[in-house]
Amino acid sequence: MLTSPSPEGSLDPRQTPDADPSPVSPAPPRDTRYMIMVISGLLALGLGIGAAALPVPYVIESAGPTFNTLGKDGDKPVIKISGRESFPAGGNLDLTTVVMTGGPKSPATIFDVFRAWLDSSKAIYPEELIYPKGTTAEQTVQEGEIAMETSQENAFAAALRELDIPFEQRLNVAGLSEASPSAGKIQEGDLLKSINGKAITSMSVIQAELAAGAGAPAVVEVERKGAPVTETITPTRNSADRYVLGVLLASDFTFPFDVSISLENVGGPSAGMMFALGIIDNLAPGDLTGGKHVAGTGTITADGAVGPIGGIAQKMIGARQQGATMFLAPAANCADVVGHVPDGLQVVKVETLADATAAVERLGSGDDTTGLPTCTNN
Repeated sequence: MLTSPSPEGSLDPRQTPDADPSPVSPAPPRDTRYMIMVISGLLALGLGIGAAALPVPYVIESAGPTFNTLGKDGDKPVIKISGRESFPAGGNLDLTTVVMTGGPKSPATIFDVFRAWLDSSKAIYPEELIYPKGTTAEQTVQEGEIAMETSQENAFAAALRELDIPFEQRLNVAGLSEASPSAGKIQEGDLLKSINGKAITSMSVIQAELAAGAGAPAVVEVERKGAPVTETITPTRNSADRYVLGVLLASDFTFPFDVSISLENVGGPSAGMMFALGIIDNLAPGDLTGGKHVAGTGTITADGAVGPIGGIAQKMIGARQQGATMFLAPAANCADVVGHVPDGLQVVKVETLADATAAVERLGSGDDTTGLPTCTNN
C-alpha cells in the first residue's frame, strides 16, 4: 500500500525515526524556567548596582553652606577680639564654601556623577585636577587645616594694615625656587632684614624695590644664626613678568592684641578676604555693611592682595540662596564668573582688601553701587 509523504515538520506514526546520537534534554518545567529568569535578573541587577557603587575618578563641586563672619558658629562668635575695644557689627559678611564629592575623603560613584551631570548647579572635574595623584584623605585634611590657619593669620595682618594699626612681620626664607638667582647666597632659615637699605616690613617692600630696579642687582641683608649677612643678587623675571629673588618666604607675625576665629569643619585658604573684612568691621566703629547682606570669597596675603579660588560658580549660587545681594569676587576668577551669576546678585570684582572694603562701605552707606567694577566691564 502506498503512503503519502508527511508534511514538513510532522512525523508519520507509521515511520520509525532514526536514533538521535545527541538527544535533546526535555525542557524544564515552567516554574523552574521562571525561577531561572528571576535569579538571572537579580544577578544582573546586583552586578549593575555593584558596578555603579564603585568609585570613579571624578570630583563634584556643589554649593555649600555660608557662614557670617559677623555672627556665630554654634554658640561661639566666628570672630572674637581680645585685648582691644571692638564694636558690635550688624548685617552679613558671609564666607562661602563648596561641598566636594569625590577624591580621597569621599570617593564619587557613577550614580553621583550622573546626577551631577543632570544638575546645572554642579561642576564635575577629573580627580587629578583637584587632588595630586597619591594624595591621601589624611593629607587632604591636614593641608586644608594648615591653609585655613595661614589664611586667618594673613587676614589679621591685612586687616590691621588696612586700619593702619601697627604690627610686626618677619619674613623667613622657607626655601629656594628652581634655578633661583639667590642660590648660594641666601639660605633656608635666613631672616630678611633689608633690600637696598630699606627695611623689609612686608612682601610689598621687596616687590616695589625690585620693580623700581627693573632687573638691576639688589643689595639684600639677611640675619643668619644671629649674624648679619649682605649679598648682591640680580633678580629674574617669573611667569607673571615680575622681578623676583627666587626665594620662598614664610611670615612670622607679632600682633598687638588677639583675634580668634572659630569655624569648624571648614578648611582651605579661600575665606581669607572675608575674615579680613569681618575683623575690620569688628575693630572699626560703626557698621560697615549698613545691615546689608554681602558674601564673597578669595585668598588674602598679609599685604592685602586678593587671590583666586576654586568653585566660584557654586559659591555664588550658595550666597544667593542664603540671601546675599552683593558678592565680592577675585579679579583673577572673572573668567569663571561671567555667565554664571545668579539672578538678583551683584558681583563686584576686587583685587585688594581695600577694593573689597570700599565696595561694602558704598553698599552700606546706601550709595549707588552700579559703578563698581564687575567681571563684564574689563
